[in-house]
Amino acid sequence: MPELQERSNLLRHVGAATRRLRVEKRMSQQKLSELADLDLRTIQRIEAGKIDVLLRTIDKIRKALNCEWNDLLPKEN
Repeated sequence: MPELQERSNLLRHVGAATRRLRVEKRMSQQKLSELADLDLRTIQRIEAGKIDVLLRTIDKIRKALNCEWNDLLPKEN
């Protein structure tokens, strides 16, 4: 169960970071979906922490938001 909780925490972190950066850049979910070449529903589910995200998907989001990997991923303890 701890591994499942860690995965859930990671998904929530990536989703919250995506939303925070998108809002900071005054970008709509629709615009991010277009720039990242992802479905709008996918962006919504990522921001909600509801789906597993492939690294290539995070990379598309990272490029669309023009940010670094460490802006989206949690820092190690």
